[in-house]
Formats: sequence, structure tokens, C-alpha cells
Amino acid sequence: MKFSVSRDALIKPLNLVAGVVERRQTLPILSNVLLSLEGSRLSLTGTDLEVELVGRIEVQNEGPDGDITVPARKLVDICKSLPDGVDIAFNVEDGRVTVKAGRSRFTLSTLPAAEFPTVEAGEGEIDLELAQTLVRQMIDRTGFAMAQQDVRYYLNGMYMEIKEGRLRFVATDGHRLALCTAPGQVEAEDKSVIVPRKGILELSRLLDADGSVTLTVGSNHLRAATDQFTFTSKLIDGKFPEYERVLPRSPDKSVTGDRTELRQAFTRTAILSNEKYRGVRLALTNGSLEITANNPEQEQAEEMVPVDYSGEALEVGFNVSYLLDVLGVLSGSTVRMSLSDSASSALVEDGDAGGEADAEALYVVMPMRL
Repeated sequence: MKFSVSRDALIKPLNLVAGVVERRQTLPILSNVLLSLEGSRLSLTGTDLEVELVGRIEVQNEGPDGDITVPARKLVDICKSLPDGVDIAFNVEDGRVTVKAGRSRFTLSTLPAAEFPTVEAGEGEIDLELAQTLVRQMIDRTGFAMAQQDVRYYLNGMYMEIKEGRLRFVATDGHRLALCTAPGQVEAEDKSVIVPRKGILELSRLLDADGSVTLTVGSNHLRAATDQFTFTSKLIDGKFPEYERVLPRSPDKSVTGDRTELRQAFTRTAILSNEKYRGVRLALTNGSLEITANNPEQEQAEEMVPVDYSGEALEVGFNVSYLLDVLGVLSGSTVRMSLSDSASSALVEDGDAGGEADAEALYVVMPMRL
């Protein structure tokens, strides 16, 4: 097995594949990346048994086809340290890989490719061809609300739902909920799955091109494929909460304000909020929103922001971090918050009507007692 490839062509797919590989592994081979050469196509595979990524690039094949695994992190560091534009020659002999570039020469240990595990994907039930930019937008608008290491394991991921021709991504950690619906209809039967947090974050890193991605949904896996890579993630086996039940029902108070102005005001008040609970108080009166934060050191921050509001006076508390997360992913110039009373959740959305090609996002934030 002998081939050469330019550093610039190798560095990106190698980085992405190595990103899947965990630094500390119970199985030594899981710290390796699998190199598979078929003709002029080199496939690079990394896995942690939960997710698997295969990247593909064209190389100059100078020997027989073959498979070998090499330490992922060391190979990445070698390629990063080499100068731009250099060609890298790989030669596999006697269980060792020799890497040459210019006057540099490295010899890496290997493990047999036959021992390299693969994620069992099974048969796909649904295929969706979507724009990469759309899937990335939907993940960006919802991913921040996924739980991290929650005992309710089904919250540690993204709920992907196909229902009545509508594709929707939903994430919640029990304190806030993010929901994003794709524009238009999808040609697929009803199906819902929970994709683990790591799978969603890795998929988001891969989607940066203008082309399309094919999502294949199976009973125990999600696969995303483009010309450059094939990504597979196992699914979480659990029942996601009935999220539609937590959407506020006909809130009777609506406030609209400038998104950037509100974001800046919340950022400033957050400085003096309680570091543990991050609570801020919102006081609404006609045409005005007062934001107040206090902390145990008896310090206080106050902000007055002009808003479009003409209902009765209302005071409600929120975790300012949750509000800032929402304001950071909305794209409109204005934001609308719908409320019922001080004990009810708030519904937050773009104040501007989005374009037809835009995914529609809604957010629910639970109130705090201050």
C-alpha cells in the first residue's frame, strides 16, 4: 500500500474524521483512523462506537490497494506541522507506516484494519435529500437547548420528527425548548427519532458546503451522506416528551423590540446577575421594558429598553443565559415575546416574517421566581 496526496487536500477530511475519535479510549484501536485505499480513492474512517465518519479524497496510487489503521492524533499533528502545498507520501511495510514530505520523515505504528470496528447501521427506512445549509441552520437554531449529561437520557440529543410531510427539529433540557420547522413539504412517511448530542454536533461541523446532503433514517441509526463524507450516528432509544403540550396556549400579552438592542441590554445586566441562578427581572409597562439584575453582594444593574407593548403592567423573571441563547440564534431585526402572566412560560420568535426558504423557529423559556 503506497500513495501520495497533497497536504492541503488531506488536512480538512483528516481533521473532521479525527474529531470523532475520542482522545482517551478503552480500546487502543479506537484512537486510530482507518486508511482504506481503492484505486485512486482514499477513505479515512474514525469512530467511537456511537458515531462514525468516513471522509473520501482522491490520491495518487503508487501501489496495491489496502487497509491499515494509524494513530489519529499523531497523524493530524504531523500534517498540521508540515508546510502548505507540500506532497505527503505514505508507504506501508512490515506493519509500519512511513510518512515522507520534503526532508521530513516519520514512522508510525499501526494496528490491523481487520480489528477496526464499524457502527452497525442496518437498513434505512427513509431517505431525505436536503440542502446542507438548511440542515445546518436548523441545528444552529435548536442545538443549544439540548441537555448535557441529564439523567433523562432522552433529552441529551435532538428530536427529529417527520409528521404529515413536515420536518421538525426539537431540543429541550427541561428549562427551555427550541423548535425549528423546515420550509415546504418532505416526501416521507411519519417518523421520529432522537439523535445523540455528539452526533448532532459532529454533523453540524460537516455541513458547510452549498450542496445537498442525504439523510437516511433507520430504526437504530441516522446516516448523512455527501460526495465528500458519510456520517453515521446511533440513535437514543427513548420516548421524547410531548413537546407541543408545553407551547404556551394563546398568550394574551405580546412585546416586540429591537433584537440587537435587547441582546446588548441583557448582556450588560447579566454581569451583575447571581452567578449561580443567572436571574433577571423583566418589568413591562406601556412602551417600555425595564431589566433588573441583583446578586448576593447587593450589586444591581438596570436597563430601560423601548419596546412595542400596550398591555397591563407585568413583572416576570427569567434565566438571562436562556434569553441570550435565543437572541443569539434568531436572525431577524426584531424579536417578539408572548406572555400570559408571571408564572407562565414565554414564547419567543422572530418579530419579522422570515423568507420562504428560511426555517421557522420558536422558543419556549420557563420563568424563574426571583
